[in-house]
Amino acid sequence: MKPKIIQQGAEAHIILENSIIKKRRMKKSYRLPQLDEKIRKSRTRTEARIIEKLQNIINVPKIIKTDESNREIEMEFIDGKRLSDHLDNLENKDAICEQIGEQIAKLHDSGVIHGDLTTSNMILKKGSKGERSFLYFIDFGLAFMSESIEDKAVDLHLLRQALEAKHFTQWQTLFNSIKEGYKKSKNYNEVIKRFEKVGRRGRYKSQI
Repeated sequence: MKPKIIQQGAEAHIILENSIIKKRRMKKSYRLPQLDEKIRKSRTRTEARIIEKLQNIINVPKIIKTDESNREIEMEFIDGKRLSDHLDNLENKDAICEQIGEQIAKLHDSGVIHGDLTTSNMILKKGSKGERSFLYFIDFGLAFMSESIEDKAVDLHLLRQALEAKHFTQWQTLFNSIKEGYKKSKNYNEVIKRFEKVGRRGRYKSQI
């Protein structure tokens, strides 16, 4: 199978080759060369370490190889559907959203902030007949380690905004199901309380 670019993001190209995904961070001409090299190397290393940390915590692609010299991560290809394209029409959307909340709870309880929680960064892989589908989180390019309640609340706030934009006809119901799943977090009450404050700050800024 010839290499095929399946996504060109602001930071990286996603290349599919022989059922392997290669995430290659591209040079940025607007940055000083030495700074650009340092940033791309650091982000490649951080993303790979976070994905490896999560291997036995939530569903994420398995890391095959990290090539810091080429600013590239090789990982398994998850053969499934991008959730953003299918969530609205799923019969079990509430159950899927509870799964999302449960996964985020595990993510946050492990001290990981995703940084870009959207349904575009979630893959639904169909299970065998009679088994439930598996939800995978992808793209940890903006992820970082933190135990901060504020960071966890902002992560949820960004997800809510993404739902409003992509699934605007039913985002409230979907997000309520996500919050139901998130109740499994050890810091649920603190995070939701801060999340509400973050939302109020956002509304205040939009009125200025």
